[in-house]
Amino acid sequence: MSKFSAYNFSNQRALIRVDFNVPLNEKFEITDDTRMRAAVPTIKKIIADGGKVILMSHLGRPKDGPSEKYSLKHLVPHLSELLGGTKVFFANDCIGEQAFLTENMLRKGEVLLLENLRFYNEEEKGDEKFAEKLSKLGDVWVNDAFGTAHRAHASTAIIAKFFPAEKRMFGLLMEGEVASAEKVLHQSEKPFTAIIGGAKVSDKILIIENLLEKATDIIIGGGMAYTFIKAKGGEIGNSLCETDRIDTALEILGKAAAKNVNIHLPVDSIVADKFAADAQTATTPSNHIPAGWMGLDIGKDAEAQFAEVIKNSKTILWNGPMGVFEMPAFQNGTKMIATAVAAATQQGSFSLVGGGDSVAAVNQFGFADKVSYVSTGGGAMLEYFEGKTLPGIAAVQS
Repeated sequence: MSKFSAYNFSNQRALIRVDFNVPLNEKFEITDDTRMRAAVPTIKKIIADGGKVILMSHLGRPKDGPSEKYSLKHLVPHLSELLGGTKVFFANDCIGEQAFLTENMLRKGEVLLLENLRFYNEEEKGDEKFAEKLSKLGDVWVNDAFGTAHRAHASTAIIAKFFPAEKRMFGLLMEGEVASAEKVLHQSEKPFTAIIGGAKVSDKILIIENLLEKATDIIIGGGMAYTFIKAKGGEIGNSLCETDRIDTALEILGKAAAKNVNIHLPVDSIVADKFAADAQTATTPSNHIPAGWMGLDIGKDAEAQFAEVIKNSKTILWNGPMGVFEMPAFQNGTKMIATAVAAATQQGSFSLVGGGDSVAAVNQFGFADKVSYVSTGGGAMLEYFEGKTLPGIAAVQS
């Protein structure tokens, strides 16, 4: 049993760092509540134990202190609804008098949401005095914000200093994130396939280099594939290419060959005469794209090529789409990857999907419940797979 599950929160004030950084429209309505829903099991366990819940989060990137646009008060009604009608109190500050007065009045099983932590510059600076003030609001500190685990902010890492080891722990979401990531990185069953997509090689160099030590196969799709294809002497037309990364791509291909890691690039591409939903399209070999045309998705042969690799995998990590999946004409490759990953999972493979666009894709195509784990932390997951120590994880484990 995990530390969190075994802990009895009865009569304890649980100060939880959640990631409620959700998108709001111009009417301050939540357009995607995934991150809020992910925190619900942790909150409910504490309520069920008879504990008091104090939630802290950031929202957006406020530049000049408090503002209506970034206030967490907009989340209160929906949070109450997600918690089955539990009353959620709100404090218009996170370390001010109202926060402490409201916390003092909380009864067992009640919830208090503090105002946006980033209304104070001290939060992102990792200021110790600010972290200490926050710590006074709880008896136990629970970190359940994987999305910010790669930041050494006051509430995500520094605050741990003010709680003894037995009073700081991961919440259920964070436990699941860490366990899934560790399973892939340190206990992966072979064959282990990493599917890496997205626009730029530069964003994914570190993750690819780290995975060369772990994976048996690396599938490269999305815009970044064309830098590799160009590096191998291919004609890529107007496709996305980071010319300053061609040497890097060649180095990666060389290292992979030396380590017997198979790098799979798309054999064919859906190409377009312009970057637009209504562009003219055609299918060509990925290394023979005509001048003036650009690759915006993988082609049918590449789909079959990648599906075969995925089908034979025991562990699958997917980070990044295969094409411009936001446009219907170029979403097929990403949809096929989602289908193949789901099918492999049904056959007993372990699959982890992470990174904003991949998560958006599995949600859009209805595969979120057909893979083993969908990560809520884009940047944090990327840094974890780059082999970096995440401050929010180290703060609990050390």
